[in-house]
Amino acid sequence: MRKTILVAGIGLIGGSLAKGMAQSSDHHIIGYDLNEASLEFARLNGIIHEASTNFIEAAQRSDFIILAAPISETIALVNLLKTVSFKRKVIISDTASVKGTILKTASSLNSENVTFIGGHPMAGSHKRGVQAAKAHLFENAIYVLSPTNGNQHNEIEALKGVLIQTKSKFVVLMPNEHDEMTGVVSHFPHLIASSLVHQAKKWENTHAFLPKLAAGGFRDITRIASSNPELWQDIFYHNRDKMSVLLQEWIEEMKGLKQLLDHDQKEEMITYLNKAKLYRDGLAESKKGAIPAFYDLYVDIRDQPGAIASIVQLLAQEKISIKNIEILEVREDITGHMRLSFSSKKAQVASSTLLENNGYETMIQQ
Repeated sequence: MRKTILVAGIGLIGGSLAKGMAQSSDHHIIGYDLNEASLEFARLNGIIHEASTNFIEAAQRSDFIILAAPISETIALVNLLKTVSFKRKVIISDTASVKGTILKTASSLNSENVTFIGGHPMAGSHKRGVQAAKAHLFENAIYVLSPTNGNQHNEIEALKGVLIQTKSKFVVLMPNEHDEMTGVVSHFPHLIASSLVHQAKKWENTHAFLPKLAAGGFRDITRIASSNPELWQDIFYHNRDKMSVLLQEWIEEMKGLKQLLDHDQKEEMITYLNKAKLYRDGLAESKKGAIPAFYDLYVDIRDQPGAIASIVQLLAQEKISIKNIEILEVREDITGHMRLSFSSKKAQVASSTLLENNGYETMIQQ
């Protein structure tokens, strides 16, 4: 039976989900957005089948509703859905990177016909807007699903069914688990990166040459501080309880480090640094350190046989040496799911030019 799917928020994420789901003849995709230009672009380019500016009317006709908006806007949409009288079963999900506050709001959707399942597709791009939407944006990326209770197995499988075109790796996590883990490895590092930049800016008043030194490794480890401020303020606000706990832990950690430095506790410092190194090295295949400058290139490729070999062969023909190849599962703020590392800026730029000339989309690590 053909399913009607409403995607509310036709930007990069919503547009990419819609574009993927629209590939199935069993899906009729309705796009909702306040930006009529985005809706028109999506309709004319086959990303959606139908455009709507009436959220409630479109919701009443849908079997699935995907809320692909920033957190605060998603919560506002959930509150609107509380006013809708659903005459048939509907499964609602979202795409936000914080689950707790959204699922708390969704818990008051008390219609027997409504099931809400939190969602977080962990991939993105440095580009924005529906114009950058790609049906394969989420290939091999982790897609977290967070049920509101433990009795939603059938509904989770149904949601996976309509999202199957994303070719994602689905992981089921409870909301608190999700928010703690993304807080540790995503949200909190953004906060710390911004604080490191502020510290450097203050020291620039003492050392005018400091920005020149920061152009290498410092830029690399603080890249995420260049992310959208309004978006990240919204994330910090809605995950503020976890952020506060992590920040207090960080403060205590820094106090301990200060003691090691102040009292010249050499062996303890070596142990501390070694434990960090061993854990860090075990996180991924890449063994590069945080401080030395590195030259990464992100390549947008489809998941198909020979895709990696074709790129390696192109580079080999030009005698360009690759230091490391990594397939990324979590790709927020990144174009593509393959990362190539080079030993020099020259090799990085040459590789980007070569691959772009051969039809690949690339992003140079800035």
